[in-house]
Amino acid sequence: MTSVTSLFAPVETDLDLLAQNLKGLVGARHPILSAAAEHLFGAGGKRIRPAIVLLLARATLPGQEISAKHRRLAEITEMIHTASLVHDDVVDEASVRRGVPTVHSSFGNRIAVLAGDFLFAQASWYLANLDNLRVVKLLSQVIMDLAEGEIQQGLNRFDTSLSIDAYLEKSYFKTASLIANSAKAVGVLSGMAENTINQLYAYGRHLGLAFQVVDDILDFTSSDQVLGKPACADLRSGNLTAPVLYAMAEHPSLAALIEREFSQSHDFEQAIDLIHSSNGIAKARELAAQQAEAAVTCLQVLPPSVPHQALLDMADYVLRRLS
Repeated sequence: MTSVTSLFAPVETDLDLLAQNLKGLVGARHPILSAAAEHLFGAGGKRIRPAIVLLLARATLPGQEISAKHRRLAEITEMIHTASLVHDDVVDEASVRRGVPTVHSSFGNRIAVLAGDFLFAQASWYLANLDNLRVVKLLSQVIMDLAEGEIQQGLNRFDTSLSIDAYLEKSYFKTASLIANSAKAVGVLSGMAENTINQLYAYGRHLGLAFQVVDDILDFTSSDQVLGKPACADLRSGNLTAPVLYAMAEHPSLAALIEREFSQSHDFEQAIDLIHSSNGIAKARELAAQQAEAAVTCLQVLPPSVPHQALLDMADYVLRRLS
C-alpha cells in the first residue's frame, strides 16, 4: 500500500518548511493562543490539504520553482482546516482527536472557540495579503461553506428523510469545498487556462467527497484507537452518513430506531447490527470509488510529472484507507 508519506515525497521539503512557518504565523502575542496553536499544529495531522496544494503547484509549473504565494496558500489552507476542526470539536463535544485531547478539553470551550476564531482571522489576514482578489473570494467562500455545512448537519440531526444528494452537499461544504477551492486557487496563482483551473477545482471536489465518504465508512469499520476518536460517534449524535442512508433504504426498521434517537435499551447496538448486515457499507464504498475515479479523470489536463503522479496516487490512497 502506498503510504501517505511516500505520496508527499515530491513536496517533503516544502511541508517541513510549512510546519515551521505555521507556528510562527500564529504568533506569540498571547501565551494561551500560542499554546493552543502549538497543541494544534503538533497534533500529528497528515497535512493532506497543504500537500495537495503544494503538489498541484509543482504539477502546474513543472521544472519551475513554486512561488511564495503558492506556499502561503498552502499555509492558509491548513490554518482554515485546523480552525474548522477546533470549532467542530466544540460543537461535537469531542474530547479526543488524532489520539490527543482536543483544544477545548485542554483549554476549555471559551479558549477553543477564540482559538478557532483567531485562526480564521489570521488566515483571512494572510489571504488578503496575497493581493489576488479572485483567490481571496475562493478561500472566503470556503469559510462560509464550512459554517453552512456545520449548520446543515446540526439542523438535520436524526432526520431519516435525508437524501444522498443532501448528504453529499453537506459533505461538500464541510470537507470538499476547502480542497476544491484551494486547488482552484493554485490554478489561478499559476496562471493556468480557465478550463484547467475548473478541472483542478473538480479534482479537489471529487477527491474531497471521496475522502469524506471513506471517513464515514471507517466510522463503522475501525476501532477507537485507529480513528483517534470514538467509533460510530456520528450515528450516536444523529449525523446520518452514506452507510446509514443506504442501510435505511434496505432496513426500514433502522429509521424507527433513529427517529426515537436510540432512546430505548439496545437501540443503538441494534442500529449498528442492521447497518453491518445491510449493503450500506458496500454501497458507500462504491460511492467513494466513483468520486475517486472522477477525480483522476480531471487531472488529464496536466502534463506528466512526479507531482502529477502523486496526485493521481492520492485518489488511490483515499480508497486504500478502507483496506
